[in-house]
Amino acid sequence: MQINKYYLSALSSFVIWGFFSLALKPLHNYPSLDILFYRVFYATGLLLIINLLLRKEKLKTDWQSFVTLEKKEKIKTLSLTILGGFLLIFNWFLFMYAVNHVSLKSASFAYLICPIITTILAYFILKEKLSKWQWFSVFLCVISCGILSYGEITELIYSLVIAISFALYLISQRKNNKFDRFVVLTVQMVIASLVIAPFFPFYSGETPTEPIFYILMIVIVVLFTIIPLFLNLFALKGMNSSAVGILMYTNPMINFLLAIFYFKEEITNIQIISYSLILISVIIFNEKFFKFKKN
Repeated sequence: MQINKYYLSALSSFVIWGFFSLALKPLHNYPSLDILFYRVFYATGLLLIINLLLRKEKLKTDWQSFVTLEKKEKIKTLSLTILGGFLLIFNWFLFMYAVNHVSLKSASFAYLICPIITTILAYFILKEKLSKWQWFSVFLCVISCGILSYGEITELIYSLVIAISFALYLISQRKNNKFDRFVVLTVQMVIASLVIAPFFPFYSGETPTEPIFYILMIVIVVLFTIIPLFLNLFALKGMNSSAVGILMYTNPMINFLLAIFYFKEEITNIQIISYSLILISVIIFNEKFFKFKKN
């Protein structure tokens, strides 16, 4: 089976993100902005500590490489890194707001349509090629998402904005591949912290006092932020944005199973048909990974 470390990294990141609601749902009584503030600040602090204490040589190597770049390449690298930081912070806020104040379905649906948007944007922006079977897979996804979105205009709008922001993040970081991914992630977190820091004194709520808040924030930062983001960025070194994007369907599939078996939400025949189509489309899109080499 032709599965490499990049494929496994991408798949692992979306499997991890699929369980994000388990840590986020218990925080529904806290404002979305507060969750965002603490998530970004904690993640930035932890990443800086890891890099400054354990990865000094890698920082020096990347800095020396950056200094030797031509001016055009420096501007391109800085622009893509800064853009990535802005897109992350925007995507995170909307996702957490949707989960806690709109519906878990709207957040899940965002990651249903995101692979389609990523694939289409990658085709036009990055000129990534797709086979006929892969286009057929995208067609099945469009049908499935169209069925699920029927009659849910407000949720669809939230889902579209969340999906587009993450699709643009994937595509932009596919081109931002000259430096260590962990260093790039750290810089993006610093940028995200600088963006939201001025708003913290004015828009943050009362300082949480419950221990569960801080326990869950640590889990969110380490397990649902740093690890999957690094895996995702690493995967983009060896995979097309469209291929990484289509694996994102793992996320809503897990959300769907959690909604049934953990949160005890009711499901309809339409949802069963739609998610079945999604599963089929994922298998078709990745059909080359299921081929065995002939001896």
